[in-house]
Parts: sequence; structure tokens; C-alpha cells
Amino acid sequence: MSQDRTAVREQAEAVLQRLAGAHARLREDQWRAIEALVVDRRRVLCVQRTGWGKSAVYFVATALLRTAGEHGPTVIVSPLLALMRNQVDAAARAGIRARTINSANLDEWDEITGEIHAGAVDVLLISPERLNNPDFRDAVLPKLAATTGLLVVDEAHCVSDWGHDFRPDYRRLRTFLGNLPAGTPVLATTATANARVTQDVAEQLGAASRPGAASGPDAQPETLVLRGSLDRESLRLGVVDLPGPAHRLAWLADHLDELPGSGIIYTLTVAAAAETAEFLRSRGYSVASYTGQADDADRRAAEQDLLDNKIKALVATSALGMGFDKPDLGFVVHLGAPPSPIAYYQQVGRAGRAVAHAEVLLLPGGAEDAAIWRYFAALAFPPEDQVRSVLAALSTDRPRSTPALEPIVDLRRTRLELMLKVLDVDGAVRRVRGGWIATGEPWTYDEARLRRVAAARTAEQAAMREYATTAGCRLRYLRECLDDAGATDCGRCDRCAAPTFAAELSEDTLRVAEAFLGRSGVGIAPKKLWPTGLAAVDVPLRGRIALPEQALPGRAVGRLTDLGWGGRLRELVGPDTADVEAPDDVVAAVVEVLREWAHGTDPWPRRPVGVVAVGSRHTRLVASLAGRIAAVGRMPLLGTVAVAAGGGARGNSAQRVRALYDSVTLSSELTGALAGLAGPVLLVDDFVDSGWTMTMVARELRRAGAPEVLPLALAVAG
Repeated sequence: MSQDRTAVREQAEAVLQRLAGAHARLREDQWRAIEALVVDRRRVLCVQRTGWGKSAVYFVATALLRTAGEHGPTVIVSPLLALMRNQVDAAARAGIRARTINSANLDEWDEITGEIHAGAVDVLLISPERLNNPDFRDAVLPKLAATTGLLVVDEAHCVSDWGHDFRPDYRRLRTFLGNLPAGTPVLATTATANARVTQDVAEQLGAASRPGAASGPDAQPETLVLRGSLDRESLRLGVVDLPGPAHRLAWLADHLDELPGSGIIYTLTVAAAAETAEFLRSRGYSVASYTGQADDADRRAAEQDLLDNKIKALVATSALGMGFDKPDLGFVVHLGAPPSPIAYYQQVGRAGRAVAHAEVLLLPGGAEDAAIWRYFAALAFPPEDQVRSVLAALSTDRPRSTPALEPIVDLRRTRLELMLKVLDVDGAVRRVRGGWIATGEPWTYDEARLRRVAAARTAEQAAMREYATTAGCRLRYLRECLDDAGATDCGRCDRCAAPTFAAELSEDTLRVAEAFLGRSGVGIAPKKLWPTGLAAVDVPLRGRIALPEQALPGRAVGRLTDLGWGGRLRELVGPDTADVEAPDDVVAAVVEVLREWAHGTDPWPRRPVGVVAVGSRHTRLVASLAGRIAAVGRMPLLGTVAVAAGGGARGNSAQRVRALYDSVTLSSELTGALAGLAGPVLLVDDFVDSGWTMTMVARELRRAGAPEVLPLALAVAG
């Protein structure tokens, strides 16, 4: 047997050299993983730092298994399209035929499926979302599972509730694992798992430690966990503490040229990515933005420009997190802190994989970061009563689509879809053609687990704040957060050695940044279609909103997530803020928005002739703002539209329309003032979230005689 293993290792080294070059040699743990997969047919979890060579393990194992001629394709579950594209290219270098099935190549699915059945595919990369696609799950997955030669779960921390990027679709892997033939090797890989995540993933991969598992000679061996040091000798970590968003942008503009090579600038929101990229371009830098909201073609082009060093930096959200592979990436800068040290380590791990030294800098946002963390935390799993209402609305034989469920349950679509995926994984519902059905299986709301996860999130946020202020070695701090037992001081970070970058910036650049972020004005797109399914809740609205009842395009001062106005607007219209008179600086910004609206490149069709306030939860703020706008514009203040308590409550679109349908009231004085108006009404509110309050109020104003309605708000969401 020892001779056989020696021969296998020689073959493995030869494949590695085709993949990585003639001088490449297997690390000892790489060989241990390959040996366990190819010779022993075991299940293996590799927790190794970024750049260690986890992909080499599964490509080498694939080549050896396929050369033996007895095994089907390797199936790699990968979380992001960027990772898939990198992996397909890497496989080709080793002579491995790789294909991918994802949302971006639907027209190739049939062709690829045929190639798989014909044995012409060595590696199939799929996204976790494919595992829950009804057609793929029912028509492709069973046969694929039965013929899989090796299953690879990349970014395996996503399998765990404790992982920083939990995806319920990943939990479908339990079904896939259960359908694999006995003895099928399985490899899970991640660079960002602490001890708790490692144990959770290992237990889900290995059957031996579970109650009721087989015992004796046929038992599945426990998962082999290969956990290495998380030290990154090329990384030099630092924190630059600056007082505000304008200072952070100005510092970046002053120092970006000093950072080595090309790199990534991470932001916490889509709006911040767009603003940062725009500002840096205005200062002469070649940069591009990358977010989950961009078209796939634009993301591909941006990735390639960075890979080819055609741009200095890619300004990205976490959509560019896992799997992006640029070995010579020279720096990673964060404008704002991610909500956990685990997420931060994963993102900074993109840098310095094939260069001697890379700069990693955090420019924390303090209270601004915490506000964004709270926003994303609000997307957590819903309370039990809302979950039960969804289960009650689903029958066991007639599917309901997600839009059809919205009028019944007061959940935003994002949270509703996430909840349904979790219920699907738990076996309480099933996704089918046409929507979702209940399975009739008993289901328990695990409140204790949800509390534990929420507490862990809170602790992670506290740890990230401590990272920014720690007096000790920064890399050691991150490694200890990930339970790296061998963590020692790195000797390179700004705590171990002298800081490389000081918090200095030029006054001229700061003034430009302040002017840039001080710009006001974003669009409010009018609603043109009613939500589906309103008839189910006795609201007689459907299809297109009648043109004579629509609002015109509107304006707001800014988004709550903007780098510039975001923080100031959150102070005024946040959920727990006091109702105050409109401050002078905000009124001045509104006047500037109106001036640009009147004379800019996309002006209003006609000047408004009157002002109407919305009776929002910030009644004093909106009333005072409407009054001052009327005075500045020399227009009459026509009155306030009453919105009954709860009528503007947050929820999904159908629920909002249902709540607002009988909640908007126009006084007789306001109705009289609208009669015979010769121009548009300016409709003033504090905050536009979904846009349905403005839509329903505008509908009533137009039905009462307003020729046109121009929405104006202080802030919009997102």
C-alpha cells in the first residue's frame, strides 16, 4: 500500500506542475488531503489561508480520479460567478475540462447536461442557488449525485449558520450529500472559519458523529480536518482613523498612488461604491465600480480590467468577496468596516498572494458603520407569527408564487424569499414550478438558535470595533478571532512597526471632497404598476396605474446610504429620531435640489404652483419644511394629507398598498384648494422607502383635481 501511495503522490506532483509550473511542489497538507480523497475516499475539510492552494487540491484529485477512468465528474459548488470564471480558466491549464451551470448561461444548460451524461466533462461548477432550482433539482441533480466522482464545497463556511455569509441554499448540500454513492469523496474548503464554524461544517460533512450513524466496517469515517496557520507574511495591516466621510475620500485621493500595484477598495453599500469611484475618477484615477446591482457583462469587464492592471483599483461591495483571484493584488482598502473580523480577514485575503508585500488598510466609519450594520441586521429571520402566517397560506397541492404571498404576509420580498429558502431546507415547504407548496411536515421555530446567532453577530461587531482600536498586533488579533492557535505578533503591522501611512491629507483635496459629498439631489422614480395579488386582500387595484393617477418623477436630497448626506439624513428621518423643525442646512439643500430640478439637464415639465405636506411620522419636520419651501418659492401651502396611523408602515409592496388604500384622507379645504389649479403640486415628505405612500397620496391628489404631482423628499432608502 505504501508503494501505491508513493506512486499516487508522484502522479499528483506531475499534475500540480502542469497547473502551477515546473517548480511547484505539494504542501504536506495538500498531499494529505489528496491522499484522503483519492486513496481513502474520505471526507475532508481544509481550513487554510487564502493563497495556500486549496483549488490545487481538488484539481489534482480530479485529474487522478478521472485518469483512473472509474469516476464521474467532480462537482464544485461555488458561490460567485467571479470564482467560477477563475476556476474554469485554472482547470484548463491542467488539462481538465470544466463547465459551469449558472444564471448567466441558461441557454447552454441542455448542451452541458448532454456533455456530462456523455462523460465529456471533468469538472462541473454550479452555484448553490442551482440546488434549489426545481428543474435542476428534479431533472439533473439526482443523476448528477449518482455519478459524481468528487464533491467539492468551496467557501464551506457558508454551510454553517455561524458563517459570516450564511446562505440557506448551501444547506441543500445535505440532500446532495445524502444521495452520493457510498465511498464518494467530499472536499470542503474555506479560508475563514473559526473553531465553531469548523466543527459545525465537519459535523455536517461526516456521518460518524451523528446520532443513528452506521457503525462498524461500513461506517463513514469522521471528517478529516486540515487546519493550517492563517498567517499572511506578505500583508502589512494598518488603520487610518479619520473624522468623517469627506476626510476618508480626500485621504484616499491623496494617497492612492502610494499604494503598490493595483487593488480593491471595499465599501459597505452600493451607493458608497458608486460615489467613491466617481470621486476618484474626478481626481484623475483610473478606477471602476463593482456591485451586485451591476450587469454581469459590466462586472466581467471590471474584473478583467483589474486582472490586466488597466485600472488602479476596483471599488467594490462584498459582491467581489469570495473567489476573486488576482495573485499580484497589491492592496486592499476598506472605506468602512465589515461587521466581523471573519468577513474582514476573508476580504483582505485577496491581497498579496504572489507578491512579497501588500498593503491592507482600514478607514473605519465608526457610528456610520454601526448604522449600516443595523440596517443589514434588520433582514434577519422573521418572528414566528410571520413565519406561521406564511405556512398557513401555503397548501400542500396548489403552489403560490412569492408575489402572491406578499399581500398575505407583511414581509419585504428579500426577507420573504430568504425565509422560504430556510423553510425549504428544513422540509416545511418545497419549491416547485409556479411557486411554493407546504409539505405538511411538522416544523419548529428554533428561537434559541436564532438568539444565539444574533448574539454571535453582536459579539462579532464588537470585535471589529476593537480591531480598529487595539494596541496589539492587528494580524494576531484577526488570527485569534479565527481561533488560530499559533497566532503570534506579525512584526509588520502599524502596531508592531511604525505606521506606513499617517492620517494626513491636503486641505485642497478635503475642500473638493466636502463639495463633492455636499452635492444634493437623487431621483425618485414613479410607480407605474400595482403589486400583484391585491384582490386577495379586497383591494380592487391591478395592472398599470392609470396615467391620470400617476405621480411624475421626483427628487430627494440624498440616500440614507450616501457617504455625504446619508449620516445627516439618518439623524433626521431614522426610525427612532426626534421630530424637529427642519434645520437650516437641510432646507438649504432642498432649495438647491429645487433649483437644479428647475434648471438642470432633466427639469420638471412645469413649475409647481402649490405645496402639499404628507402627514408623516415626522409631522413637525415635514410641515416646517413644506412651509419654508412655500415661502421661498412664493407658492401657497395648500394643506396636509392625513395618513392614518399604520398606513405608512414598512412592509412589502402589497401590504403597503393594502394599508394605504383606505388610510389617505384629503380635507375639504385641501380638496377645494386643488380645484382649478393651473400647474403641478409639490408633494413633500420626509422619507421614501418603497415609494407607495407617495404613490397613493399622489393618486388621491390627482383624483381630487391636481393636474400633476411632483414628489419631493428629504431621503430615499438604499
